[in-house]
Amino acid sequence: MEKTAIDRREKSNDASDWAWHFWHTVPLYPYSQRRTLRTEVVKGTIWTFDQIQGIFYVVVPIRMTVVKLDTGGLLVYAPVAPTPECLRLVNELVAEHGEVKYVILPTISGVEHKVFVGPFARRFPHAQIFVAPNQWSFPLNLPLSWLGLPGKRTHVLPDDSSKTPFAAEFDYAILGPIALGPGQFEEVAFFHIRSHTLLVTDTVLAVPAVPSAIVQLDPYPLLFHAKDEPSQVIEDTFANRCKGWQRIVLFTLYFRPSALSVVSFGQTIGNAMKAADRSKKAYFGLFPFLWESDWLRSFTSLQGDGRLFVAPILQTLILNRAPQETLDWADKVASWAFQQIIPCHFDAPLKAEPHQFRQAFAFLEQTPAIDAEPLSKPLPEQDFKLLRDLDKSLHRLGIVPPPKDKVSR
Repeated sequence: MEKTAIDRREKSNDASDWAWHFWHTVPLYPYSQRRTLRTEVVKGTIWTFDQIQGIFYVVVPIRMTVVKLDTGGLLVYAPVAPTPECLRLVNELVAEHGEVKYVILPTISGVEHKVFVGPFARRFPHAQIFVAPNQWSFPLNLPLSWLGLPGKRTHVLPDDSSKTPFAAEFDYAILGPIALGPGQFEEVAFFHIRSHTLLVTDTVLAVPAVPSAIVQLDPYPLLFHAKDEPSQVIEDTFANRCKGWQRIVLFTLYFRPSALSVVSFGQTIGNAMKAADRSKKAYFGLFPFLWESDWLRSFTSLQGDGRLFVAPILQTLILNRAPQETLDWADKVASWAFQQIIPCHFDAPLKAEPHQFRQAFAFLEQTPAIDAEPLSKPLPEQDFKLLRDLDKSLHRLGIVPPPKDKVSR
């Protein structure tokens, strides 16, 4: 189950091949141009399709997984933007392994996943679409057909995974719905039995020290965040790409880690006037960040020794609203004999066993299980400050329910 090298033939230099015309529905970078890299994860069986997206050059991979069915055809988990390049890469698999039979939307709150399902499904008119139950939309809760999903081919995943047409090859477990005031959180983890592979959306992840291939196709965001000040001219080196990537990770997971200060508006404008690059691409020289000298400490605590963890925002704002339900779900997932995990973001595939997956949720427990292996050091509490403050403010304003107590064993 080793990750193979990316096929060089899959790299295109034609901008029209990367076109995503519906970018305005969720206006995230890189907007109308999205490149796709396909990687074979399990030979002849599982492929990942990586794109990028972000805000203010804080870009991270977003991933679709395609699995060959034993009965012929393909199952698609969490579609990405169906650009001409992406569709060509999928259709190469269709030509060899059969048509796309099933498309899975495994979340109800991730608009960055939901927005692609309708356009992707329309490109494969014989595919059946299965969505996580309890779908909702904001600001209006619209029917799925109004969100672009084909009404006659769209089905809700039943609670009983044995009731699906792909039950002989996949099991799944539904986490949620978790009430969050104006909305809900839900995720469906899929287990591909034959390859011993777990597919998840947002719940667990691992971060590499080196930016992935899809992020490095356009290094500008990496170099933008490698700057220490607006006037600095950054050379495109591997070290600077890694530096920028590591800071992007901290932005993504903490919003504002302890080693980051936000510069005042006046100082930001003044610094912009001195910036080496005041082009539109460089946001006119705006760079309202100041990193402390020990910023790398925060990243190292995340990256660890290939550690598997739950994103800080999920720990602080979502899963702590339903600790018992989350642990029950984690126990069910950990009962499957998987050997690797493919999340929709950051690194993949992750070599991980069920007990490692289960330990990632130990933050919801007062004490770990007696027979559990020693837990990895918890993430630095000081880096959670902004998220903790946001959690308290949302609760105080009555926007979200209060967090529940940790589970005692």
